[in-house]
Amino acid sequence: MNHSEKPRKKRSQRDYNLGFKLAVVSQIEKGEMTYKQAQKAYGIQGRSTVLVWLRKHGTLDWTNPIKYQMPKSKETPAQKIKRLERELSDEKLKNQVLNTMIDISDQQYGTSIRKKYSPKQSDESNSNKA
Repeated sequence: MNHSEKPRKKRSQRDYNLGFKLAVVSQIEKGEMTYKQAQKAYGIQGRSTVLVWLRKHGTLDWTNPIKYQMPKSKETPAQKIKRLERELSDEKLKNQVLNTMIDISDQQYGTSIRKKYSPKQSDESNSNKA
């Protein structure tokens, strides 16, 4: 053990005054550190000590914890298939409109918006990598 490192002093619950608890809670709620980082940084031994402080002294509402659940789908498989088929046809139409717009732009303004892929180039680049 290096002389520069201090041996950690074991602390009891009574060692923490209210100001210290509030400072730790404030740092955690501001997002400066997580509660586990605070435990490590300040040598707080209890696993739930900081969590108890957060519930007791923090400004966040701990009364109704948020439960994340996937919403239950009420549509039948047949309804889902029909919905997905409609979405697919809509996307096909949108794609067709965009392609037509690109073609018109290329014709009227002489642009080349689409990238032109050459099968010879990709074969040559693959053989160079090998």
